Amino acid sequence: MSVNASVTDTGPVPATRDERGAPVKKRRERGGVWLTLLAWVTGILFVLPVAWMVLTSFHSEADAAQNPPAVFAPLTLEGYREFFSGGASPWPPLLNSLTASLVSTLLVLLLSFPAAYALSIKPVKKWTDVLFFFLSTKMLPVVAGLLPLYLFAQNTGLLDNIWLLIVFYTSMNLPIAVWMMRSFLSEVPVEMLEAAAMDGAGLTRTLRSVIAPVVLPGIAATALICFIFSWNELLFARVLTATVAETAPVFLTSFVTSQGLFLAQLCAAAFVVSLPVLVAGFAAQDKLVQGLSLGSVK
Repeated sequence: MSVNASVTDTGPVPATRDERGAPVKKRRERGGVWLTLLAWVTGILFVLPVAWMVLTSFHSEADAAQNPPAVFAPLTLEGYREFFSGGASPWPPLLNSLTASLVSTLLVLLLSFPAAYALSIKPVKKWTDVLFFFLSTKMLPVVAGLLPLYLFAQNTGLLDNIWLLIVFYTSMNLPIAVWMMRSFLSEVPVEMLEAAAMDGAGLTRTLRSVIAPVVLPGIAATALICFIFSWNELLFARVLTATVAETAPVFLTSFVTSQGLFLAQLCAAAFVVSLPVLVAGFAAQDKLVQGLSLGSVK
């Protein structure tokens, strides 16, 4: 009797069924298919405007202005030739944007890394209040502080100066970087820090040789986001610069004139200005995904 019971217990387990009698596994597979389809549709909707901008940039102005749009119109490089050699040179604004974005991102990383260390691994007293203070600096609309900042720049002779934008971009991105870096540094094992302390490593050596390699994906994700925010910033650059420190987004606004909207040339300029961000995103996409998911799973 006991032998039969043991044979019965080790037999095949029937598939789990729901209240309607349908296998649960098949329902989950159907749900995964629908979620995959939804993800593809969402991705296409996000990519479609960019693809349309790139396609329009290779059309002539006459074809780009047609309504309905001429999708299969002949391709040409006329818009790019006009962008690079038709009027004002785009290279100074592009170099200004690159300088402001890279330098401000580097400063943000240098300041946020030790601040995040103090708020996570070696927490200061009332560290939650400190984080809330950082977050509260982003609650004020940017336009509300534009006039005082303009008067400050005017009185100090810093109007149309790229270093003023670097300082502003650093201060704008620093709260976000501290929040992100803290979530990454909080995942560093304490045993690694104790081992480094036993080996006689100081604070600087610990940050550079122990913690930084562990949270490298998080550092890359933070740097990429700060670079994108600085590169795309328009309001400060539009008000505080003129010709010397003009950035690429401000240069794009010059294509909208009283003579009309040159759509093909504008799309070509927008694609060229967007290209550094797209290249940086594709180059660091693995680090970005790792960094953004670093503190999500314990």
